[in-house]
Amino acid sequence: MTEQQSSTSVRDKASTLNLSAVMPSITANDLGASIEWYRDVMGFVVAREIEHEGQRVGAMISAGSAGFMLGQDDFAKGRDRQKGIGFRLYCVSEQDIDDLAAAIKARGGTLDQEPTDQPWGARDLAVSDPDGFKISISSGTGEES
Repeated sequence: MTEQQSSTSVRDKASTLNLSAVMPSITANDLGASIEWYRDVMGFVVAREIEHEGQRVGAMISAGSAGFMLGQDDFAKGRDRQKGIGFRLYCVSEQDIDDLAAAIKARGGTLDQEPTDQPWGARDLAVSDPDGFKISISSGTGEES
């Protein structure tokens, strides 16, 4: 390794971002309805509810080691703004995707996409939350083997 290659590698490692988790934050039109959907239909656990001045304004929800934040929209950008456009949460689970799909439907949920084998080797399903945020749940990326 040349001196230039060595210094570049050290600099890259020192300036490389190192995250321990990602927690997307979803803005809800009706926080209560969103909490109920994530908990009762999808099977998330409400880890914490957040209040401000006596009003529930958010919640932290989790499913296994993954977590999301839900926040009540303050409608500062308008009540009719569309949410979830151009954005998809791609979640990976070791659970059987067909069993998850059946459980979601049994709890009153609707699938946007039934369990499907993908060309990259994963099997996934898709749903939309009450505000239109798209969520895929997959058996993996197909790169695990």
